[in-house]
Amino acid sequence: MFPRSLQLTHIAKGLLFLVLSCASTDIWPKGPGSPLVPQAPTGELRAMLAQIDPKRVNATITKLVSFGTRHTLSSQTDPVRGIGAARDWLAAEMRSIAAGAARGTNITISIPSYIQQPASRIPTPTNISDVVATIHGASDANRMYVITGHYDSRVTDIMNFTDDAPGADDDASGVAVVLELLRIMSQRPPPAATIVLGAVAGEEQGLYGSDHLAQVLFDAGADVQGMFTNDIVGSSKGDDGTTDPFSIRLFGQGVPTSGDASQISTLESIGGENDSPARELVRFVHEVATNDATGMKVRVIYRLDRFLRGGDHEPFLERGFPAARFTEPHENFAHQHQDVRVDPVTGQQFGDLIEFCDFDFIARVAKVNGAALWSLAQAPGTPKNVTIDTAVLTNNSTLSWELGSDVGLAGYEVLWRPTIEPFWTNVIPVGLVSKVTVDESKDNVVFGVRAVGKNGYRSPAALPFPG
Repeated sequence: MFPRSLQLTHIAKGLLFLVLSCASTDIWPKGPGSPLVPQAPTGELRAMLAQIDPKRVNATITKLVSFGTRHTLSSQTDPVRGIGAARDWLAAEMRSIAAGAARGTNITISIPSYIQQPASRIPTPTNISDVVATIHGASDANRMYVITGHYDSRVTDIMNFTDDAPGADDDASGVAVVLELLRIMSQRPPPAATIVLGAVAGEEQGLYGSDHLAQVLFDAGADVQGMFTNDIVGSSKGDDGTTDPFSIRLFGQGVPTSGDASQISTLESIGGENDSPARELVRFVHEVATNDATGMKVRVIYRLDRFLRGGDHEPFLERGFPAARFTEPHENFAHQHQDVRVDPVTGQQFGDLIEFCDFDFIARVAKVNGAALWSLAQAPGTPKNVTIDTAVLTNNSTLSWELGSDVGLAGYEVLWRPTIEPFWTNVIPVGLVSKVTVDESKDNVVFGVRAVGKNGYRSPAALPFPG
């Protein structure tokens, strides 16, 4: 028997051999296909994004702040102060833009409204009005993509509808993004799918306007394949002085709100918690909008929203529509939901004032939204009824999906990634087919299927369910 010291030396050498052997041979197989390269913005898209103007962003926010307060419970009839005045100005502005739209581009302006009976934060029957511009799709009008900002505002006391509530960052900044996108997209031939750009009300009181808009679209049978709310996108400077002017957070939910017990159980059983439609949507935005055309990095956050907060994407998620939230990378809570005042001791300025907005930053956020929205609306729709064959045990994977009827559909691509990777890593072009067998084990990776247009635009991916 070896002496103990020699035994340890022998063991150490053996472990070193194992480590070196693993380092050279235990490498994850490359698998089929090729590394995924993010789809680059086209020349057309670059030209559109270059037209987004920080000066117009400034003008929009300045005008909205000028109404004093836009509290949901404020005056609906005063021509210069309150939410009614803001609503009427937004409608007039959208109508003016629509009137100057490019030939062949059909834009309609509507004001979906209803009377909200007394409820949480609504003490009396209150008119809730959204202001919505719809750019009708040229070939697939029922497929829709929605972007909103909320135009109501508040101060410290959520029920105080008389004091000034400038709401510059929260959320005139998001409404400015909406108007900029309408201005530039109205000057183009319409995309394949329909674009809906809305300024919604009642967010601070309980997401009332967004809930109404989501229900209107749901009742109309609209195929909403993506929705984004821009809420608090006015500055990159946090309350500790930290700045990140070239990033924007995008929050995407995991397990779907609308899923029933059976669907959620299946999702969990296949490890698909990270591949809900909302997660595929935010992956798509990261791919198409983190580039030099936007000058921004999309920081995907894998959760519904920030702690203790909520947003206008939630009513869409509740109705089964993929939806996500854009919010600035760092927040200063002295400039959100605060009375306008100066602290007598520290001299700190409180209140959501326009002086704390960064118009260049907001313009870049608008570019991120524009890149995502146009890329979605010009691509074929996300594949439907995607399944993976689990009838027998195999070391390959057979995927099937419904063959789309989109005008300009060129074919499909199968995407895959190791289960620990946050974004898609590999792509396999498979052509204009509805079924394919891939030489990769479904037990080891996550698969997705996306559609490809003849124009080069690609859809978000769809996760296959056992079929």
